[in-house]
Amino acid sequence: MVITHHGGQCFKVTLGDLTLVFDPISKNATLPSVRFGADIALVSRNHPDMNGVDEVTYGEKVPFVVEGPGEYERQGVVIQGFLSKSKYGLSKGQEEAVNTIYAVDLEDMTLVHLGALADTELSKEAREGIGEIDVLFVPVGNDGVLTAAKAHELAVSLEPKIIIPMHWSGMGESKSLEAFLKDAGNGSEKVDKLTLKKKDLIGRDGSILVLTP
Repeated sequence: MVITHHGGQCFKVTLGDLTLVFDPISKNATLPSVRFGADIALVSRNHPDMNGVDEVTYGEKVPFVVEGPGEYERQGVVIQGFLSKSKYGLSKGQEEAVNTIYAVDLEDMTLVHLGALADTELSKEAREGIGEIDVLFVPVGNDGVLTAAKAHELAVSLEPKIIIPMHWSGMGESKSLEAFLKDAGNGSEKVDKLTLKKKDLIGRDGSILVLTP
């Protein structure tokens, strides 16, 4: 599979002819919108920065859309969504919003996208349901999601093979990525895209990869 970052919390995952997208950015967002076709679109938070389903309906591709907790299967991809909370982009008078954590099984690997998560711990249901994590996408920007310190604490506790920080490009507090990397302290690697096979995970234990948009 190949993973690319498109700003904010938006990541495209391609696997042969299959394209999956996490949190596509809409035209009404504070970030530049995306424009490509996807077979599966996962929306963690109903906000323009993350719910651009129309922008990934392109060409012959009309995505199967997942917008909340539950169990789903499409084109051999198994998806679990777990309920959590966000404080990102709240309306006036709103104290919290629904956020969905997604666990996706692809090519014998588990990808977990935490969305615009504000909770510093996962629910018991999520922890038990997810199991072993190969790639973890974690928001590090504060601004209604986890702070850099809390993001690192949670990421380490989940013991993923690879950690990919998000919510720092075009959103989140200034220098939040730098703060996260400083808290991690064990080095990181910057890449334009991540090409990943199961065998590439051997020997990885919480490796931090920064995908540049």
